[in-house]
Amino acid sequence: MSIPAAKSSPSIALTANDKVLSTAPNRLGRLSPTRPSIGIESLRQLYAAQGYLWLKGLLPRHEVIQFRGWVLSHLAESGLLKPGTDTSLGIASDGGFDRQLADRRLMALVRSTAYEGFCAQPRMSRLMDAFVGGLSYLHKRKIMRFTMPGTTTATPAHYDLVYLRGGTSRVVTAWIPLGDTPVDMGGLIYLEGSHAVGAAMEAQFARDNAGLSPEERISAYNRNMGEGGWVSKDLPATAERFDTRWLTADYEAGDVVLHSPYMIHASTTNQSAEGLIRLSTDIRYQNVDDEIDARWGSHWSLGDML
Repeated sequence: MSIPAAKSSPSIALTANDKVLSTAPNRLGRLSPTRPSIGIESLRQLYAAQGYLWLKGLLPRHEVIQFRGWVLSHLAESGLLKPGTDTSLGIASDGGFDRQLADRRLMALVRSTAYEGFCAQPRMSRLMDAFVGGLSYLHKRKIMRFTMPGTTTATPAHYDLVYLRGGTSRVVTAWIPLGDTPVDMGGLIYLEGSHAVGAAMEAQFARDNAGLSPEERISAYNRNMGEGGWVSKDLPATAERFDTRWLTADYEAGDVVLHSPYMIHASTTNQSAEGLIRLSTDIRYQNVDDEIDARWGSHWSLGDML
């Protein structure tokens, strides 16, 4: 069974791309957390019904915090951390930092043995083997992001299959917050019930794209798609358009969210009052016997158009 959802509401006005999310009860709600121990069939049923699973405490909290500190220690040379502070806290520097250097370090980190080991740790691999009903395949293209407090832009609303059309539609995304990520830090938010919306949109795109070349048909940037493959940059308007709510959460280190490739999601602005850097990774699994999108067989690189 799901854990009862938190009753609290955000104490700040959530923003994304210069738009303020409505706090009306029919436009903003909370994700429902789930205990990983309820059994694989119950997890699958909840995933099918909700389009997501917010798995509480799946990973050891102290290991996630240690990993956060390890990642940020490798980014520290760029000047993004406040001098003299605990690296694992991730307190942002008061001044500027070398973004190009930080990005180069990030591209090195996602190719490292330590990062691969974190993503492929036994707790995750055992769960995903059971969840996909066979041997699970972890895509080589794995993404890690950091977001400084006060960053004005946020990830627009989208669903993942737009970028994975060259393989199976049964891919599962795991989003892992690397450290405590309360709602004011701008973690992922999900559009309630939107896995059905995404599936309908993708079916329409398939019809529209039928006359395109195979390369164009699987691209998120073809002539029949919106900018960048996004559903919208206007999150409040998206909730109005589909008459539903954005669901938020106060994530903790050790939590993992699994979501459907059709589930519409986005992020909000990092407004951390403590000046904390948001750090997360998103990785994708599927059954190894299903068709694999060859474009995801290389390491993630900034600007790889996926």
